[in-house]
Amino acid sequence: MIGLLDTYAQVYALIIAGLTAVVFGLPLFLAPLGWARAFRWRIPEHTDLAIYCGRCLGGFVLILDLFLLRAGLTGTGLVFAFQFLLAAGLFMLVAHVWGALLRIQPWTENLEILMYIALILGTLLFYPASDPVVTRF
Repeated sequence: MIGLLDTYAQVYALIIAGLTAVVFGLPLFLAPLGWARAFRWRIPEHTDLAIYCGRCLGGFVLILDLFLLRAGLTGTGLVFAFQFLLAAGLFMLVAHVWGALLRIQPWTENLEILMYIALILGTLLFYPASDPVVTRF
């Protein structure tokens, strides 16, 4: 299964970069509490830490999206971008399963478990056989 659709790796990278930037990265970076309300989180009275953590996570997602965008447009760093995406997907899957088991997150976050499983499987399916363009950072 790994790399079965590797000829479309750049297209996959562009699609994932666009989707995650619009759904997670930009909303978390620009309006973390608005994003949290949309995903059914209860907002406490003291919000500074939530805003800070939301913006940090949003920044992380946008960094990943920039690597995916670069890889999707140029082919440069394609394997690295996929490795980064797999690592992020795996860690987010663990975080969401943990939250579900502890029953400390809204149902919308539990649904994201399926999204992360799909992301991991899709990333493995489109995983590039090798970097088409080898460059140094």
